[in-house]
Amino acid sequence: MVQQEHAAQTLNRATKGLGASPASCTLQQVAGLGWNILREDVSLPVALLRQSRIEHNLQWMQQFMQRYGVELAPHGKTTMSPALFHMQLAHGAWGITLATAPQVHAAYLHGIRRFLLANQLVGKANMAIISRLQQQDPDFSFCCIVDSAANVDALGRFFAQNGQTLRILLEYGVEGGRTGVRSPQQEDEVLAAIARWPQSLSLIGVEIYEGVLQQEEDIRAFLRSVVARTREHAARRLFREEKILLSGAGSAWYDVVADEFSGLDLGQPLQVLLRPGCYLTHDVGIYLHAEQRIQSNNPVAREMGRSLQPALQLWAYVQSIPESGRAIIALGKRDAAFDAGLPQVSLHFRPGSSTTPQPAPADWIVSAMMDQHAFMRIPADADLQVGDMLAFEISHPCLTFDKWRQLLLVDDALNVTGAVETLF
Repeated sequence: MVQQEHAAQTLNRATKGLGASPASCTLQQVAGLGWNILREDVSLPVALLRQSRIEHNLQWMQQFMQRYGVELAPHGKTTMSPALFHMQLAHGAWGITLATAPQVHAAYLHGIRRFLLANQLVGKANMAIISRLQQQDPDFSFCCIVDSAANVDALGRFFAQNGQTLRILLEYGVEGGRTGVRSPQQEDEVLAAIARWPQSLSLIGVEIYEGVLQQEEDIRAFLRSVVARTREHAARRLFREEKILLSGAGSAWYDVVADEFSGLDLGQPLQVLLRPGCYLTHDVGIYLHAEQRIQSNNPVAREMGRSLQPALQLWAYVQSIPESGRAIIALGKRDAAFDAGLPQVSLHFRPGSSTTPQPAPADWIVSAMMDQHAFMRIPADADLQVGDMLAFEISHPCLTFDKWRQLLLVDDALNVTGAVETLF
């Protein structure tokens, strides 16, 4: 259940992408304001969540995980939106994955209780955040990853001083990649450090992130090596809980991780947690390419049919057509991700003339962006005017969400049905 403080959250009327509202309007009351995007009830640019597509993606991923017999711990750093976290939990998610202690604290204040920190917990102030939550709430469930003896000793010392036990996962990595143990020597050092703190540290499983690798054969080889190490640790009785927790998977290779981690026999009960986050809104860039690979190669995904749908959409006005072949759009780097491809125009609507949005021509192409402007190439005879409204699809939703304090939920007719806040 969402905490009352979240349920009564007041709409932040000082941010972009909103319409006229009473001073005391809450996020939950936005649905009753009667806003419609095409009637220009809302200031543009605006970030929209297409509700029917969100629902489809939630159900699709829930079914995919069920088919493999694994569990979903979606990475919340994608949206940092408590309302969306609760939608994911309502569709079977085990809990929420996050990247920092302050993110955990923010989500906790909005009713989330079960966390996997897919990161090392480093520094006393960050450790103190987790310690306080463990002390004040017996329902707070948390684990984090370790990959160095130095961090293990720091954690062991801190939580011993506080009379607490911290649950940890041993992380494996690859050469040239991100975090994670690389060598047998590092593994031995970390395990020896964990053994020095039997009262304050509890090793409960193993974690990996495969997304730094680019080829499926390399990913499968890495996953199999990690399973072999996990099996050996289980044989040595290194894990302190009845169930071993084995976790991996970003948003690009979750199908391969599910295939490699499901159905394993490690000699004791196993809980597999996969952590894709971008599935909720998907995109038309890097994750579209990943989804096309999944649909082509994965038999479960093919059998399930219609795949993930892009659900995060930006709308903006044509601000200027200063010369032939160039339109300037009131949408910039402050509004949309640009690190993994520029926004792609998908729909065109002319207020006062159009009745429904029409597909945008394929030769309307965003070629560059500045802070508040996008440069769009158009043919010299393009049917485009200043004041026209354009819808844009994006690549890499994480870096679009973090540019918005609030996003609007809309139905298929672009009626606003609600709003969600973000806590970046």
